[in-house]
Amino acid sequence: MDEKLDMRRLKKTVILRLSLVYLIMGSVFFMTAGTFRYWEGWVYMTAIGIPMTLFVASMFKQDPKFLERRMKTKEKRPQQKRIVKIGGLPYLLAFILPGLDRRFGWSDVSVPLTMAGLILTLLGYLSTLHVFRTNSYASRVVEIENEQKVITTVPYARTRHPMYASVIVFYLCTPLALGSWWSVIPSLFIIPLLIARILDEEKELEDHLEGYREYMQKVRYRLIPGIW
Repeated sequence: MDEKLDMRRLKKTVILRLSLVYLIMGSVFFMTAGTFRYWEGWVYMTAIGIPMTLFVASMFKQDPKFLERRMKTKEKRPQQKRIVKIGGLPYLLAFILPGLDRRFGWSDVSVPLTMAGLILTLLGYLSTLHVFRTNSYASRVVEIENEQKVITTVPYARTRHPMYASVIVFYLCTPLALGSWWSVIPSLFIIPLLIARILDEEKELEDHLEGYREYMQKVRYRLIPGIW
């Protein structure tokens, strides 16, 4: 009975969060653009929203525990709390500027380049979802659970943080997908924030996740094979 009540509560929480994502995204895009005739915003929301919804629906059946972990938002490590506070601004600007750019005509991104950006953004997002399916412990916050194990299979076989690599692709290409050159600037600031998050996260993993030190010796690179 308790388990059923927990699932019911989880479904309510996830559906509410998912609905808020669509509502906030749509509000930000079209309010800043000052019009609903912002085709890049509609295409972007559709391209990201469909796989997001299908993924969440499938995880209710396959791995609801993962969804429960993704609902957590409160970081425990002081460094991670600082990163989250600082990181809020560039993430916000990356989604606000495209609509303002559309309204005031600050920059012009060609349709072919917009579509290329959309495809790369979608690939980055799908890669992130692949990481989620591989690693059930890919929580939104940095923490170690008692039963957690080191994942060494693809995509963790070549880089230690494939999710962050996918997130970087996602955010760097989102400005083009939304037809804005100016929003590339705040998107670039997301990279050093993710690097700082990785460095602090690895301290936690090395100290508290059994086998992670050996994994670090086996898989040398954090984000890009052969570089870092």
